[in-house]
This record gives sequence, C-alpha cells and structure tokens, in this order.
Amino acid sequence: MTDTMMHGAPRPAPQVSKKEIDRGDKLIVGPEVQVNRYTRWARINHWITAISLILLALSGLALFHPSLYWLTGLFGGGQMTRWIHPWIGVVLFVSFAGLFIRFFRLNLPSREDAQWTARIGDVLKGNEEKLPEVGKYNAGQKFVFWAMSILIITLIVSGLGVWEEYFSGMLTIPQRRIAVLIHSMAAVAIICVWIVHVYAAFWVQGTLGAMTRGKVSGGWAWRHHRKWFRALAAYGQREKISSADKR
Repeated sequence: MTDTMMHGAPRPAPQVSKKEIDRGDKLIVGPEVQVNRYTRWARINHWITAISLILLALSGLALFHPSLYWLTGLFGGGQMTRWIHPWIGVVLFVSFAGLFIRFFRLNLPSREDAQWTARIGDVLKGNEEKLPEVGKYNAGQKFVFWAMSILIITLIVSGLGVWEEYFSGMLTIPQRRIAVLIHSMAAVAIICVWIVHVYAAFWVQGTLGAMTRGKVSGGWAWRHHRKWFRALAAYGQREKISSADKR
C-alpha cells in the first residue's frame, strides 16, 4: 500500500507515537488483519449515551410545543414526561462524562486537522488518497465530540435552572426565561449534531460495525485512519490468530 500526494509524488509519512492509541486498541493478525477499535465497555458507554440522547430529545420535543404533545404517550403521559425528562438528562451527562474522560485526549486538535478540513470537498467525494493521514479521529469526528461536550454542559446547566422540583428558587422569572431559551437552542443544536453523527456512521461503510462489534478491518483502518493504524503497528498490542483459531 503506497501513499502519494495529489500530484503523484511520494509523500513522507508523518511521525507516529503511542499517544495515537487508546487502551484496548489492538491489531489482530491472521488470514485477515483486523483491529480492535473499541472495548466492550466503551461500546456500552456509547450506547447508553446514544439512547439517553434519543429519549431526552423525544421527551424534550413533547414538552416543547403543543403540536408535539402526543409524544408524551411514549413516556406515560404529560406528568410523567415532565418528571422523567430531567433525570434522563442526568443519565446523559454522567454517561457522556465517561466518554469524555476516556477520549478527550485523542480528540485534541492536531496539525492534520486543518489540512483535512481544507480538503472537505475530497472528504465528501471519498478521495481518501488526497487527504492527510489522521489518527483515531479526523477533524469531523473531533468537531462532533467537542460540539457534544459543549452542548451537553449547556443543557445540564440551563436544565438545572428550570428544574422546578429541586431548583425552583435558583433563578428569577426573567432568568428562567433566558435559561429556557438557551436550553431550547442547545437542544436544537445537539439534535442537528446528532443527525450529522449518525449520517456519517452510515455514510462511511464499516464505521457502524466499530461501535457494534468493536472491530474494523485492517483495510478500513488503513484507508480512513492511517496514522492511527501505523501507530498501532509500531507500538500497539498485537494478537496473532491462525485459520484454525478463526474456525
């Protein structure tokens, strides 16, 4: 597998280090090369966060406008929806905190992010050969990560301000109105970011399998996250399996 620049001249491979690797990342060398991308706990943590976000969005929309009130039927009626909505928010916050603590280091900005973003046209066209090598996450994935982080913090802070059962006296009425506005705007924004995240997971073939089975093919890792793959080859854990082991 060769790596060339846009005009066909050899492009030197960027330096890699152990910092590109998360614990649990592993090369599985056999008849076919596979890569452990996510551990079981990381996948469970992700799906708790995803389900919480979906339930939070549905219950929030049910309370947002009378035309969507019928969604309260999914939660046992209006009173139950109003009670359970903030608690789902607490679960989302705690669950995402686990993801943030684990993955924030791998989502810090890097030099290749600007180059990747500048070639967004090639990203959309699938011209991977014209893109820089990236680590475990590309600039688009990092955007989703940090947007989710900021918006979830915004939602929990503004949500606490309007949680009447426990924090009714925290804000004045004008302040509560501002908190409701901020909460609503953040909710719309996070739904949009979530849609982008889900679309990308289906658009890039093989991505969804990483979060269901935890593994990706070596070809997928080389094509989409070559810098991460090379770091794994140089410094990561490695497991060898034979055809008999696979059977």
